[in-house]
Amino acid sequence: MGLGVPDPKGVFGSTLGLQEAHGADRVFDIPLSENAMTGVALGAAIAGSRPILTHQRVDFTLVTIEQIVNQAAKWHYMFGGAMSAPLVLRMIIGRGWGQGPQHSQSLQAWFAHVPGLKVIMPATAADAKGMLIAAVEDDNPIVCLEHRWLYGIDDVVPEGYYRTEIGSAKVRREGKDVTLVAASYMTLEALRAAEVLERLGVEAEVIDLRSIRPLDTATILASVEKTGRVVIADTGHRLFGVSAEVSALITEQAFGSLQAAPARAGLPDYPTPTSPALAADYYPTYQTLASLALRSLGREVPSADLAVDNAASHDQPDPSFTGPF
Repeated sequence: MGLGVPDPKGVFGSTLGLQEAHGADRVFDIPLSENAMTGVALGAAIAGSRPILTHQRVDFTLVTIEQIVNQAAKWHYMFGGAMSAPLVLRMIIGRGWGQGPQHSQSLQAWFAHVPGLKVIMPATAADAKGMLIAAVEDDNPIVCLEHRWLYGIDDVVPEGYYRTEIGSAKVRREGKDVTLVAASYMTLEALRAAEVLERLGVEAEVIDLRSIRPLDTATILASVEKTGRVVIADTGHRLFGVSAEVSALITEQAFGSLQAAPARAGLPDYPTPTSPALAADYYPTYQTLASLALRSLGREVPSADLAVDNAASHDQPDPSFTGPF
């Protein structure tokens, strides 16, 4: 259930056909009262159902924080493990089409900070399916954050019923010179950065976190211990964010393996702009990651030399992707 679930656009296409397939009793729109409906979903969860509530943009979820943080996240703990709240909350994060400071935030660090919540950020279509299935089966409340630019990407999805383990990162590309750690859409930017670096003789290893709480520390540390250098990319703000947590983890537990200080890419310390002119310099890209990786190797390469054909614009991933409206 959620705002726009049965409408003609179907939450960026992700819920199209569900109501026709499963009926209006199982798939339905909700009133414009997010806090109340999150309470309804929580009540359904503790009563034995496993609801999926779609809030569309993460920004709309901010009026429901009390239900999520004070209630859902604490339920299992407060009742000594006798009760659980298997609730899945889907939200959209990220930039695009001048959405501005109230419609394009990436607030994953907020939710990951709260004990009792799990936070997943799939970057591929296969993981979006497998992780959503795993989330519905999980007895914990789970926040599923989906970047709006990912909806326009075609990918191979296995048929049938399968699960992608929550809390397990994925090495998307192996390398020996530098580690690129990313999540959600930034995983694709990291892969593009790795292609650019390969042209320059640098082998980058790309880790897709997939889940930021729980965090797969073993995969991160093993890679950094191998490469000795790391760049961490996040769709959220650098200050007090996911990249800061991963950097602290590496510094505390793999300091002896580091040959350069961890580098981080994220949003600057001011709200998301609406103006295309401001947005052009606001978001990190594959060029940002490649530059940071080269700097950690003691190399400086002009940004013009890091460009690739068909590079993403600052406000849409490619010219064919015009958004849902």
